[in-house]
Amino acid sequence: MRILGIDPGEKRIGVAVSDPLGITAQGVGVIQFNTKEEALDEIDRLCNQYEAGKIVVGLPLDMKGHRGRAALLAEELADGLQKKTGLPVFLQDERLSSRSAEKALIAGGLRRNKRKKARDMIAAVIILETYLQKEQF
Repeated sequence: MRILGIDPGEKRIGVAVSDPLGITAQGVGVIQFNTKEEALDEIDRLCNQYEAGKIVVGLPLDMKGHRGRAALLAEELADGLQKKTGLPVFLQDERLSSRSAEKALIAGGLRRNKRKKARDMIAAVIILETYLQKEQF
């Protein structure tokens, strides 16, 4: 069963998918959207395309573990996805995933203007990999 990983944002959502055995994560792309419904529809389409059995949404807590505005938006997205897709949706602490993604892209030599979109997708990969590692133990 494949798992879809989501790095939520206000304008862009990074997406990753696991292999069928749930061992590795690969980037799928970035969804740019204007409305929440557009985002939900596109993620639902990707769930069908990749035959996902569950969804993992990054939960952007602050460094002390508190929920801010971004975390509340992620929780709303997770709730909307569960209703839209009927799939189980899990929240995964994503502290520093975007920063880790940015560092990896810089180390890989990607120019600043191309890092923005790639960062969201790589962050989704990191979120999904973290979840998969947790599930293996």
